[in-house]
Amino acid sequence: MRVGVYPGTFDPITLGHMDIITRGAKLVDKLIIGVTTNIAKSPLFDDDERIAMVKAEVGGIDGDIEVVGFNSLLMDFADAQGASVVVRGIRGVTDFEYEYQLTGMNRQLNDRVETVFLMADVNLQPIASRLVKEIAIFGGDIHKFVTPAVEKAVVSRIAERGLRQGGA
Repeated sequence: MRVGVYPGTFDPITLGHMDIITRGAKLVDKLIIGVTTNIAKSPLFDDDERIAMVKAEVGGIDGDIEVVGFNSLLMDFADAQGASVVVRGIRGVTDFEYEYQLTGMNRQLNDRVETVFLMADVNLQPIASRLVKEIAIFGGDIHKFVTPAVEKAVVSRIAERGLRQGGA
């Protein structure tokens, strides 16, 4: 059985992520979505909330998909899950440069795991969780970038934390 891992912070999960998950699930027998915390980012949602959000969003996608939280090196996580493939989404050249370097380092750590890059759908390429949060903080409409449930969660969390800035 070919197991793949799609890692990310998913803070929040976007339509771009959903596109990669849907397509990635077709490439492997089982896709494990690894929800992690990136220490360089300040998340809007905690680990448990992001895991629950991702589980809710991927529930209707065809394929054997599991959502697992992790806080370790990606290659250690991939090994622990029995994965032979890491699925990564690429939006553009900047993503590719970063992912290329990361893949090289990961190969040094574990050359038994291959990385597969999937280009985001052209209509979804500009979407980034960081930008979705920024737009929402400034009162912008994020419905084109996330599902209605995620939109509601983001808007609610921003209001709850008093993060709303400017806007009309």
